[in-house]
Amino acid sequence: MGASTLIPRVRISRAAVFGVFGLNGFLCSMWVVHIPVITQRTEVSKSTLGLLILLVALGGIAGMQAAGPLADRFGSRTLVAVAGTWISLAVLGPAFATGPLTLAVALLLFGTGNGALDVSMNAQAVQVERAYPRPIMSAFHAMFSCGGLAGSLVGAATMHRGWDIRITMTAAGAIGLLMLALCIPRLLPRGESDSGATTSIEDSAEPPGVRRSASLRVLALAAIAFGFLLTEGVANDWSALQARDHLGVSDATAALAFGAFSTTMTAGRFTADRVSARFGRVAVVRWGAVLAAVGLALVVSSIWLVPTLLGWALLGIGLAGGVPQIFSAAGNLGTRSAATDMSRVFGLGYLGFLAGPSVIGWLADLGSLTAALIFPLVLILVCAASARIVAPSS
Repeated sequence: MGASTLIPRVRISRAAVFGVFGLNGFLCSMWVVHIPVITQRTEVSKSTLGLLILLVALGGIAGMQAAGPLADRFGSRTLVAVAGTWISLAVLGPAFATGPLTLAVALLLFGTGNGALDVSMNAQAVQVERAYPRPIMSAFHAMFSCGGLAGSLVGAATMHRGWDIRITMTAAGAIGLLMLALCIPRLLPRGESDSGATTSIEDSAEPPGVRRSASLRVLALAAIAFGFLLTEGVANDWSALQARDHLGVSDATAALAFGAFSTTMTAGRFTADRVSARFGRVAVVRWGAVLAAVGLALVVSSIWLVPTLLGWALLGIGLAGGVPQIFSAAGNLGTRSAATDMSRVFGLGYLGFLAGPSVIGWLADLGSLTAALIFPLVLILVCAASARIVAPSS
């Protein structure tokens, strides 16, 4: 494939990856918005539901770790096809579950497929970005958010019309399979480079020392991903409650805190690529983390609603571009195991996303929820100081 025909092909592949990211967000959201219905159908308690949701996380981590080596061996396009099909079918599981045991199996399978798709689609995104003339990674993550919004709207509409959840989820799964049929043939095949040539992992051996250096960078990138995603998890789970308890506002008004955060994060992901193209990956991570810290500092110190909402909005903008740049850096370390490297960064980052809300809850019991937010504030400042690690490998 010549250079003259590569860019149109890559543009088509970019659109296909957008579709896969949007599909992932859509299917995840369809499960989340139906949690109350599923809980009622299966007659599980809130405490049991909490344990069952943990299975989604455990399955996700397992799927991530399995998908990395498999994507390196068979190519990210193949793994996107397998994982996408898996999650499109697995989304039916919770809808057809009849009790705690069947729901547990369904959620474990759903989480595993979701984790595998996370890694494989991001590995494909890195491959497409490598062949593209400018950074595009953050926009892929923005499409995940858009897919999630679409899923929440579709779920709300079908529940409002009284659709049986089994019909809704079957339709969602069918949409997933149709979207995959459209997108998979348009993804880049294994080993295709920006020059249109194909390479194989067996073509050349890694120079001595490359693997060790890359492993150290993977750990460093994973640590920064942990900090960013922990802070994001805290905002997702605690922003509205913090606004209500700290400011004494109603639940409806407090919900604006999460709305401010999620809106600016989505918008920020659509613009972060252009910032990265102009100022570089390090600047996006460093100054994004600084802006996030400023936002959290404003939330902690404010006693009025408007500055608090501004603080959560600044946090969303600050965090928006960081994680995509970290994942992009992990996929471009110059090794033959890019997807495996990404899966490790994903795994620790995802652990931070899960652990963050729990840590804040524990700290809030010792003092106050607002004071507990100082922990992610300090952590994100450490990420800012460590941003150089995302610089392109020389």
